[in-house]
Amino acid sequence: MINEILSIDKIKTEKEIKMMSPLVLAYIGDAVFELYIRNYLVNEKTVSVNALHKTATNYVKAKAQSMIVHTLKDILSETEWSYVKKGRNQKTHTVAKNASLQDYRYATGYETLLGYLFFTKQTSRLNELICESIKIIEENK
Repeated sequence: MINEILSIDKIKTEKEIKMMSPLVLAYIGDAVFELYIRNYLVNEKTVSVNALHKTATNYVKAKAQSMIVHTLKDILSETEWSYVKKGRNQKTHTVAKNASLQDYRYATGYETLLGYLFFTKQTSRLNELICESIKIIEENK
């Protein structure tokens, strides 16, 4: 039972995903993005863990994610953009310390999209969007 629950290979159906709260998708999307960024930085930089953490925050903060999703908008499918909007439109009870409400909402939308791609096992598309996301952040340093 626990083994089945822990499996990251389990594909959810579109119906199951549509029944999930966008904030649950964002919760997973946040973790997915953080893992990709950490993996990228560990493979690109030979620095202390503290320096890795500080660098990672430049990629995963709400302002950066908001910029990413606005830049990616033209290459997202209608379905992908609908998940961004679902996440963006959720009422949240918290806001990031150093982010505007608008940036925080778009960041939540971006994370919702990543969660959707993760659960539907669209790994190729997930990789493509995260690679583009990294390029966007690095071009705007």
